[in-house]
Amino acid sequence: MQHSINIEGIKLYAYHGCLEEEAKIGGNYIVDVYITTDFTEAAKTDDLKKTVDYCAVYEISKAEMAIRSKLIEQVCQRIFDKIKSDLKGIKTLHVKVTKLVPPMNGDVEKVSVEVRS
Repeated sequence: MQHSINIEGIKLYAYHGCLEEEAKIGGNYIVDVYITTDFTEAAKTDDLKKTVDYCAVYEISKAEMAIRSKLIEQVCQRIFDKIKSDLKGIKTLHVKVTKLVPPMNGDVEKVSVEVRS
């Protein structure tokens, strides 16, 4: 059986970007994580150890977002890799990092990147 665990709208403040100003003032980001797994045993036993702990997903996202990068592509890949290596039982993983109001020569609401398996 296949089940989904979705952690959406992880709101974080971070200092990513190619511009010096971004390193100093930072900006708002949203991380979304989508996991397919089999939590049949967890559903039967009510045991957190039998599923993917979404609090751990949040902590990984928060920790990786705290490490400055010029590109959100690198941040997204780091979050993906860390979740995949640290958490067991993941069949597929999809991580999306969104940068709100990026500094561009135009009115742009957000830019996002995604990594999927």
